[in-house]
Amino acid sequence: MSWSKLKQQLESFLSPALMGRVEYRATSYRYSPDKAGHCYIAVDRKNVLNMNDATTLIRWYQTEQEIKNDAAIQIPIHREVIEAIRIETKGLVPEDRLQVIARGRKISELAKELLSAQAALSKSNFTVEANKFLARPIEESLESADILLNILALMDRRVGKKRLLNLSEKIKLKHPSVQYFYELRLSTV
Repeated sequence: MSWSKLKQQLESFLSPALMGRVEYRATSYRYSPDKAGHCYIAVDRKNVLNMNDATTLIRWYQTEQEIKNDAAIQIPIHREVIEAIRIETKGLVPEDRLQVIARGRKISELAKELLSAQAALSKSNFTVEANKFLARPIEESLESADILLNILALMDRRVGKKRLLNLSEKIKLKHPSVQYFYELRLSTV
C-alpha cells in the first residue's frame, strides 16, 4: 500500500478530538544511496515519535554484535530449528555450520526485539505495523506488546472513554511514549 493511502486510512480512524492535532508524516529520498527514510508522528506540529531508517540499521547491527560478543548470553537452539535450516539448505550444509546459522538467526531476532523494545523504529517498520493495525481488531492492538500498535490503538475513535479508563493500570507498565499518547487521548475525552 502506498504511503498516501496508508496515511489516509490511519487518519480516518483518528478520534475526532485528535483530528488536526495528530499527523502521520514520512519523507524518503529516492536518490540517496541507502534510500533512507524518516517517519514520525506529530502532535500539534511537533515531532513526538521519530522513526528513522538511517540510524536504526546501524544500531541494530551494533546490538547484534554486542550479543554475539557477550559470552555470558546463552542462546538455546532447538532441534526443530536446525532441521528447518537443513531442509531449507537441502542438506548441503555441514552439521556444525547449521548450528552457526541457527545461532546467527536467533541473535538477529533478539537484536530486533531489543531495538523494538527501545522504540528504535524505522519507516519500514511503521508501515508494516500500521498495516497490521488496520487488519486486526482494536482489542488485539491494545493488548499487544508492540509500542506502535498500542499508540495507534489509543488514538483510534473506536476506543471510548470507558475503555480508556479501564486501561489506566496496564498503561503504567508500558513504554513512556505509549503513556504519553494515553495521556493525550485522555485529555480529549
